[in-house]
Amino acid sequence: MKNKKKNILIVGGSGFIGKHLCCKLSKKNKIYILDLKKNDNSKNQFKVDIRNKIKKIKGLNKIDLIINLAAIHKEPGHKNYEYFETNIKGAENICEFAESVKCQNIIFTSSIAPYGIRDKLKNEQTTPCPVTAYGSSKLAAEKIHIAWQNRDMPNRILTIVRPGIVFGKGEKANMYRLIKLIHKRFFFYMGNRNTAKASIYVKELVDQIMWVNQKQEKKEISKNILFNAAMWPNPTIQDYVETICKVSNISRSVPSVPYFFMLLFSYLFEIIFKLLRINNLFSPIRLSKLIRSNLIKPSFLINNKYRFKYSLKTAFHDWKKEDKETWVN
Repeated sequence: MKNKKKNILIVGGSGFIGKHLCCKLSKKNKIYILDLKKNDNSKNQFKVDIRNKIKKIKGLNKIDLIINLAAIHKEPGHKNYEYFETNIKGAENICEFAESVKCQNIIFTSSIAPYGIRDKLKNEQTTPCPVTAYGSSKLAAEKIHIAWQNRDMPNRILTIVRPGIVFGKGEKANMYRLIKLIHKRFFFYMGNRNTAKASIYVKELVDQIMWVNQKQEKKEISKNILFNAAMWPNPTIQDYVETICKVSNISRSVPSVPYFFMLLFSYLFEIIFKLLRINNLFSPIRLSKLIRSNLIKPSFLINNKYRFKYSLKTAFHDWKKEDKETWVN
């Protein structure tokens, strides 16, 4: 028996992860997008600001699944109140909209930021301890979605995913910057070769999200699931650097520089780049993140026998095959 074609609403469907979800799900389902930005590959898009109450939208009467990707997440990049204004108010408005269209299934992409910055290993049972406005806003948004599910627990499905660093085609953040820094010979170790960083290839993330949600629909697991999305074991900075060099077919010896000197230079670059209005790849905040381990274990996926499809090497090769421009030396 074939799976029934679904009406799926992707909030934030014009973003990095949203475009990959649309690509995968549009083959067998009808996709609608709510976003302020335009997704050129979608014909069914509605321009909506989730900070405001979402009014009734013509053509959106029956929705089988809502995927909430919308958020302000760039750090640094926003004032603290902006994270709360968008991420919390947005969650409230989306859950209210779900009730108005009688949608009983929501997927919410949270973040590992609610765990905080402790170096110890964290899994889904770890008590959250956010230290940033972004992390706190995401944790609050999770609670709002859980309250929505609790109002009709027997019938509502809620999937919450906490992804590590998400990378792949269309990403212009951490991993993209690392690739470019290595290609330009601007990357240096700062005593952080063995610093672990939880990450996930965007195609694997999409597969994991839908795998969990579909198991919930089949009543094989709980209707309320929170899970971590990350490769296991978490790669180290040296793993990332060496794999990027191999996939890029470059032979490069990456030097080590004391963190203190790199931090000093980063503050100087920050001043210069601000004056020139150029994006600073050497942001002090980004450098401080590079020396901190982020150990996240995807225990739920492991315990439920999820079969990981990509290693770090095969993920980078797949990314390069689809997006050669990013991987040009």
